Amino acid sequence: MDQIKIGRFIAESRKSRNLTQRQLADALSISDKTISKWECGKGLPEASLLIPLCEALNITVNDLLSGEKIFPTDYQKKAEENMMSLVKENEENRKRMMSSIITSMITIIAVCALIVIAAYIELPTIVRIGLIAFSVVVAVAGIAVAAMLDIKAGYFECPHCKELFVPNMKDYTKSYHTFTKRRLTCPKCGKTGMCKHLVVR
Repeated sequence: MDQIKIGRFIAESRKSRNLTQRQLADALSISDKTISKWECGKGLPEASLLIPLCEALNITVNDLLSGEKIFPTDYQKKAEENMMSLVKENEENRKRMMSSIITSMITIIAVCALIVIAAYIELPTIVRIGLIAFSVVVAVAGIAVAAMLDIKAGYFECPHCKELFVPNMKDYTKSYHTFTKRRLTCPKCGKTGMCKHLVVR
């Protein structure tokens, strides 16, 4: 899905209805920052807001997901394209998640192997120090790549308001987590909690 195109369409539809971001936000019981985020192409409305948003803007869900007004003759075709786009996005999220897991595993194995070699094999001191330094570089690089893949693999769901969002790298890296949840602050309600990682929208 083209978030930039959808965002522009939301902004155009809102303005054509003579609504401010605040008025539209109040109609949906969300913050105007969320509207701004959508219109800037930095996120998409969660599923529960699609119909209320479309009603407020006098458009269809198909129009919204296409990022443009759909003529009746093209409606079926666009609906199928949007469905395929959602399926493709979910599949890509699954692949990113698997890549993140595989990258993490390879990083752990590589770092452990380097540390074992540096600790138990007879080596000159300079080589031993070099191996330890290299293991640190491998660990940092592997964690960074795994984190970037994990962030892009789906969304995090706020436990309070159920908003789906993608955190920035700073918030992601400084938060503690379990295998399926991460402690994040929701951009919609502003509350902090253990947000569930959802690969599929």
